[in-house]
Amino acid sequence: MTQADRVFAGSVPEIYDQVLVPLIFAPFAADMAARVERLAPGAVLETAAGSGAVTRVLLPRLGPEACYAATDLSQPMLDRAAAVLAGDARLAWRQADAMALPYEDGAFDVVLCQFGVMFFPDRVAAYREARRVLKPGGRFLLSAWDRVLANDFTRAVMDGLRAHFPDDPPSFMARTPHGYHDPTRIEADLRAAGFAEIRVEPVEAEGQAASARDPAVGMCQGSPMRGEIEARDPDGLEPATDAAAQEVARRFGEGPIRGRLRAWVAEGVA
Repeated sequence: MTQADRVFAGSVPEIYDQVLVPLIFAPFAADMAARVERLAPGAVLETAAGSGAVTRVLLPRLGPEACYAATDLSQPMLDRAAAVLAGDARLAWRQADAMALPYEDGAFDVVLCQFGVMFFPDRVAAYREARRVLKPGGRFLLSAWDRVLANDFTRAVMDGLRAHFPDDPPSFMARTPHGYHDPTRIEADLRAAGFAEIRVEPVEAEGQAASARDPAVGMCQGSPMRGEIEARDPDGLEPATDAAAQEVARRFGEGPIRGRLRAWVAEGVA
């Protein structure tokens, strides 16, 4: 992972939220929210909340006395999230690093992180922080993408970009979002951070898009991969997006389209 892999700025948060959230994140947000709801927590912390994909699904499922802290390292992503989801006194947005959380020990019943742990420079340290702010017996839940080959849209977009940039294809998607796909490693990292009763299980879902261009726009223009593309060709964002869209269309048709999604969900007890 590079420092640029953690940059969500400019138009990226809006495109991410409008395109990628319904395309690939929403099915897993519903699954994560259901898991947390079953625990009936009074105090919830979400790290790497992004544009609020899980937040907007989980918040209505919490009790009237619950408190929910949603954090992210990127202020632009939080700004997008707050603009979409506002007006609930139970929810507080806060810019924070998951590796140095600004909360007291034992403050939360549940800590959750959907598709954020892949971006942490030191995952074990971040998991220790999650454990620190959990009450004894509290739960930490996380999700991470399975390998690229198990996620149809990402695979097609990457193949399209590989053909477009044959000498130096962008590698962000494989390197970071899909770079933490070994369940044995996830379990070992959680155990090293002090968690017990660890479970890691696969979750499969189906992504849907109105057109073949949606996955291409979302990944090429609504993620840090945009910076990789523009570094290779400052005027090449649209041609690269077109190349990715053509490969998606070749595999799935022009649209509406459907594709397989697969991730890992892990849970540990503090």
